Amino acid sequence: MANQKKIDAVKVLREKIEKAKSIVFVDYQGITVNEDTDLRKKMKESGTEYLVAKNKLVEIALKEAGIEDDFKDVLKGTSSFAIAYDDVVAPAKIAYEFGKGKEFFKIKAGLLDGKRMELNDVMTLAKLPSRDELLAKLLFVIKGPISKLGYALNALKTKKEEEEVAE
Repeated sequence: MANQKKIDAVKVLREKIEKAKSIVFVDYQGITVNEDTDLRKKMKESGTEYLVAKNKLVEIALKEAGIEDDFKDVLKGTSSFAIAYDDVVAPAKIAYEFGKGKEFFKIKAGLLDGKRMELNDVMTLAKLPSRDELLAKLLFVIKGPISKLGYALNALKTKKEEEEVAE
């Protein structure tokens, strides 16, 4: 029989999973305390929650949250979870960048909008531009034609002023 502490932990995890837009499952075995602290800081700065929980409790929470995909193969060994509530790309991107060159830190799988993502899907997501990068690119695309219109109108105004002076 489950004790109240575990029941409460599952409830909290289920609520996080239900609110999450994306989750990245990571094997963190072998990273140092300083590396873990650095990773948590980067995750927090991006609005991503990074936590460690017992695999069995996460498995139960996933089922209670209505996730139909099976994660038993992923929920083995040491597991940590990066949960995004806004920017779906952030946890994958940060975990990918953090894991570069590290022998032990490995992305296992992910969850996006309630559907399982395999490792290659998470890697594809990690290589996408972040929300802020996409917004900056969109702003640049929008700004370009407006700037050209401004230059054209200013040139037209200058030409008209020169014609008036010449008359």
